[in-house]
Formats: sequence, structure tokens, C-alpha cells
Amino acid sequence: MFKTLLNRLRGRPALPGQLSYEQARAALESHSADLKRELAGRHGVEAEILYYLAEDRDPAIRRRVAANSSTPAKANHLLAEDGDAEVRAALARKIARLVPHLKNEESERIRDLTLQTLDRLARDELPRVRAIVANELKACKAAPADLVRRLARDPELSVAAPLLEYSPLLSDADLLEIVNLARVSAVLTAIARRRNLSVAVCDAVIASMDIGATAALLDNPAANISKTALETLIDKAAAVEAWHAPLTRRPNLSARVMRRIAGFVSATLIEKLAERAGVDPDLAAELKLKARRAINEGALEDTEQNAERAVREAAAKGALDDHFVAAAIDMNRRDVVLHALAAMAGTDAATVLRVLESRNARAVTSLAWRAGLQMRTAVAIQTLAKVAEILPARGGTEYPMAHDDMTLNLDLFGLRPKAV
Repeated sequence: MFKTLLNRLRGRPALPGQLSYEQARAALESHSADLKRELAGRHGVEAEILYYLAEDRDPAIRRRVAANSSTPAKANHLLAEDGDAEVRAALARKIARLVPHLKNEESERIRDLTLQTLDRLARDELPRVRAIVANELKACKAAPADLVRRLARDPELSVAAPLLEYSPLLSDADLLEIVNLARVSAVLTAIARRRNLSVAVCDAVIASMDIGATAALLDNPAANISKTALETLIDKAAAVEAWHAPLTRRPNLSARVMRRIAGFVSATLIEKLAERAGVDPDLAAELKLKARRAINEGALEDTEQNAERAVREAAAKGALDDHFVAAAIDMNRRDVVLHALAAMAGTDAATVLRVLESRNARAVTSLAWRAGLQMRTAVAIQTLAKVAEILPARGGTEYPMAHDDMTLNLDLFGLRPKAV
């Protein structure tokens, strides 16, 4: 009978819809790579079969086993040590997604083995694998707290940032410690974007005097910035343009605070203050008058010198490209580069500023890629952003990272994939 099954399977283009244990064994005995790959991805296949395939020489087969939810815990544990990075990446995504459901697992042995596998993947030498774990667990309340705290302190931004921004398992004590030890702007920025950020953590971010992180904090309506801290920021904000727009968007601004802000921001932002919902009509009229005076007195730059206008005009002419950005960099027109990247990448100038001020070569390069620029322009933008170490092109002209990696880097700054 077994020999008959084997002969049938050798002549079939694929496995049958309903697969018995004997048919699965026959597929293995056939030594057909195609049949084994199909078998490795099948749900409901016997644990013994999948464990056997977890040791196959073909990494494509092992990747399918790693992604298969039917794969037994023992085989998962084995694959966590696999030499193929794609196998470990597929396994990391699957195991991390199992965590919320482990409490319903009847077998304590399987729970323990699965958590051991997760811990091994969270210590993987490849940042991408650790980042997958972190991203999948970022909102999970059932994740091991110690593991989350460790990943939140990971030196790789792509690993730490998702947890710093979203994880409910990080306490104020954890966040304060990380803020006080942070050496990278993007770490502070990720914390600044958290929901319901406490007064103590807000004060710590502000005390860091990191421009990008403070801008993100001001732009976070759920950040509990105290009145005292806000007043302190306003005292310093006139010289920090990156804070102007976020300040005008802060909720619950008093009339006195709005008047103070109107004393140093552009006419456009003064008008936005006046148009806020719930603003007293008399105050709104006062602010609009102030905006008109600012325009009449020439407080705004001429059209030719206005960065945002220059970018719009270039876009209208079809000239918003590598040459335009390179020319702006050559003239040290950081403001023009900022608005050009925002327009080309489909985001706002504040987000671009956070990326540039992170001084993270991978994030800056990913932004240039999203903007549709060539890698040589990305290198020039890295220089403008004063990154710690330039990320060079691959082969002289190509982007050095995979598209998935660049998408993940941008996601850390709230830049979601463009709609198709």
C-alpha cells in the first residue's frame, strides 16, 4: 500500500486536499522538493512530519515550517537556532503572535518551551529578528515584562522604538531611566509619542533639551505637560522654529499663552491660533489683526525665499527631484530640503525634522528612499543631517537595505507605507 501511495504521489503535481499520515510519509519518501515545500506549509500535518522537515537541508522548506502554526513547540525551539536568518525571522513573527494566546494553552511544558523560544529570538544576533519580536509585542499585555524591558533598552532603534512608544508594560520608572540614559534623539522621540505620558516623564523629556523629542512631545495631545513646563518651553521657543507649529496645536491653551505664542510665530501660525475651536471671538479678532500686521511689516520672507513656496513651485513645474534637493543642500538651505522631503515622501515637515535630528543613518536613508531619491542624494542628506557614521551605497549606486527594513525604519517615526 505504501509503495502504491508513493507511486501515485510521484505522478501528482500537488498533494491531495485531505492528507493522511501515510500520504505525508509517502511525500517525504519521494524526496520531491516541491512536495516537501507544500507539506511544510500545510496546516494540520502530523507533528512528527514537521519536526523532520525542520531539519531539512533546503532553507525554503525550513522557512515554511517556521511559519506554520501547526509546527510543534519542540521544532520551533530547534528552528530558533537555525543558521538561515529568514527562517528565524519567520519564526519570530509566528512565535510573538502566539504570546497572547499562551494562557489558554493546556500544556505547561508547551508554554514554557514556547517562551524559551521567544526569549532566544529576542536575543538573536540579527537586529531584524529582534525588531520583529519587538514590533509584534509592542501592544501585548501578556508578553514577559522582563523581555519587554530588555528589548526597550536595545541599542538598535528599530528594536527599542516600537516598545518605547506603545508597550503598556513599561512603567514610569523604566521610562525615566531610559530618558536619563538616552544618547539618541529618536529614543526620546519614541517615548515622547506615548499615549497618556505622565507629568514626570514629560518633564524628563523636556529637561533633555532635545529639539526633535520636545517637538514630538508638544505634538502629542495625550502628553501631560504641566503648565510650568509649558511656560518654560515658551520662554525658549522663539529661537526654536521646530516647536512653533506644535505649540499652536497644543490642546487647552489659555488666552494668555496664545498671546505669548503669537509674539514669535509666523503670521500663518497666528492665523491658525485664531481659528482654533472654542477661541473667544474677541481674542480671535485680536490674533488675526496681529497676523495681518506681521505680513504688512514684512515679518514673512519674500515668495522667492520662502522654502515651502519654493517647493510647491518646483513641484508644479515637475522639477522636484534629485537635482532640486542636491542644489538646496549645496546652498545649505536646510529649510528647503526639509519641505522638499516632506512633499516627496508624503508627510509633514515636523516628521522629516524628527528623522533628520535623530542623526540615524538608516532612518535618514530610508526617508530619502521613500522620497524617491537616488542613493547618492541620500548620502548628501546624511551629511546634512550630521549622522554619526555615513551609510554608504551598495555597489556604488544602490540602496544598502532591503525595502522591508527601510519601511520598518520609517514606521518608527509614524511614517506608514504609502497607499497604492
